[in-house]
Amino acid sequence: MEIQVHSIHFTADKKLLAFIQEKASKLELYFDHITACEVYLKVDKSQDKENKISEFKLLIPGKTLIAKKQCKTFEEATDLSIEALRKQVEKHKEREV
Repeated sequence: MEIQVHSIHFTADKKLLAFIQEKASKLELYFDHITACEVYLKVDKSQDKENKISEFKLLIPGKTLIAKKQCKTFEEATDLSIEALRKQVEKHKEREV
């Protein structure tokens, strides 16, 4: 699976990129046919403390699964997005059988 991370209007540090790569690659344990994963990291301009947005697009044959979460940290938003994608992948896998 190819994983692309896009940090919009800022530069993500290597530690965050490694964290996202590790978490996203675990999705392959649930479904073998994932072709690519695109990750968009954004900082919301609101005054709210939960201003970090992590959006994942998971490309699988015939479908694109999307999860977007907003939290205090990118790590927390990534964890929640990956969990949402895991559930979507499992539902897709059930329908496929």
